Amino acid sequence: MSKTIFLKLFFILLFGMPKIGTAQTKDEDIRLKVLRKNSIGKEFVFGKWDERKWDKIEGTETHLTYLGSVKTQKGKTYKIMNSVWIWGLSCRATNRILIFNGKNQYIGNYYVTTETNLPTELKNGILIFRNTDPECNKRIISKVSLKNGLPITIFTECKNGYGDSFTFEGD
Repeated sequence: MSKTIFLKLFFILLFGMPKIGTAQTKDEDIRLKVLRKNSIGKEFVFGKWDERKWDKIEGTETHLTYLGSVKTQKGKTYKIMNSVWIWGLSCRATNRILIFNGKNQYIGNYYVTTETNLPTELKNGILIFRNTDPECNKRIISKVSLKNGLPITIFTECKNGYGDSFTFEGD
């Protein structure tokens, strides 16, 4: 390995890694803040999108909405939260359904392709997905019960039997 490449890698690790650790801690902190508030259905926004700062952590924006908790038939408690993280020069969004246990510990997530695919509410242990995408049939509402635990895959119908599937990714 050349000396130049080694020095570049060294500086990336030296100065880049602390920022990555801070971002992860920041995410954990804001998620806990929302869980502790226990405000069902209220969206909390952290950070501020600023195109002039797109390459810095301050140039991102995170929207968190706590949907509530469900107790399974086996006695486990899951807390459900929607997360929309806006980042990058082209204002991309990473959307997830975050899952926590009863002690507010992160368990995993379902990666969701678009914000319009996120659930709109959790009612009586059932995640409710209303079609908010203009391309989808507004009369179709997908419902997923969490009473028996977390499903490996969630399918939400858009129209005519077509839709999207989301797979659980555990920690």
